[in-house]
Amino acid sequence: MQPIIIVLIILVVLVFIALMKTVQVIPQASAAIVERFGRYTRTLNAGLNIVVPFIDSIRNRIDLREQVVPFPPQPVITQDNLVVNIDTVIYYQVTDARAATYEVSSFIQAIEQLTVTTLRNIIGGMDLERTLTSREEINAALRGVLDEATGKWGIRVNRVELKAIEPPTSIQDSMEKQMRADRDKRAAILQAEGTRQSAILTAEGEKQSAILRAEGEAKAAALRAEGEAQAIRTVFESIHAGDPDQKLLSYQYLQMLPKIAEGDANKLWIVPSEIGDALKGLSGAVGNMGLLGGNSGGDTPSRGLTKPRREQPPLD
Repeated sequence: MQPIIIVLIILVVLVFIALMKTVQVIPQASAAIVERFGRYTRTLNAGLNIVVPFIDSIRNRIDLREQVVPFPPQPVITQDNLVVNIDTVIYYQVTDARAATYEVSSFIQAIEQLTVTTLRNIIGGMDLERTLTSREEINAALRGVLDEATGKWGIRVNRVELKAIEPPTSIQDSMEKQMRADRDKRAAILQAEGTRQSAILTAEGEKQSAILRAEGEAKAAALRAEGEAQAIRTVFESIHAGDPDQKLLSYQYLQMLPKIAEGDANKLWIVPSEIGDALKGLSGAVGNMGLLGGNSGGDTPSRGLTKPRREQPPLD
């Protein structure tokens, strides 16, 4: 009985193993290559699949999702004979599992080597300055070459990105000095523009202030002149309305002479020539007053002495 039990156990194990090999579950966004006696038979898609046990075998399982592969820095020589290190990142996706399995032995290594050679060809035709400022152009050219070459491998290159472009240390120092000089130049230009604008605004302000000050002084002078003219006109009208004679004017003139001579700073006083006429007028007035006083007792005035007639000065 024991040999029969052992045979039954072996049969159960074989049946279980056969069932496991017959039923294949493929995850979503994956594919599996089936070979029968070493020859490609079919591609298993996502889901539950049945294969012939011990005859069909799973050669390879491939992820159909988009993959990201960073490549290490690669030294590249530019057109002006400068060595730069460039890091690249490739975004690819397997579109044909059979071609990716049988057309190339290792498509990751193949993409990396193709990226390096293509990048050297593209950068070799550019100088350093253009290389640093033309990332989009380099990405587009690199993607076009890789997509065309990897199409027969069942791979589609969706995007190529340059992570970093590192020039030599000496070139970096020179670039930093140049950038610093450019920044200092721009700062000096901006400062000069600001100083110029400030000077222009200051000059404009001073000009406007001078114009307004001159206009104010002109208006003030006009008002002063108008006030003086009005004062002179009023005095002139008052004098003519009072009808003064020459004697009164002479007396007023003599009263004003001491006021003219007042002051400690007056070391020399010049007697005006009009003082003689004023004294004559005043003496005549005093003489007439004496004659009038002598006849005040009721006597008849002497012959030949008549009261002088006061003439009004012309208004003009």
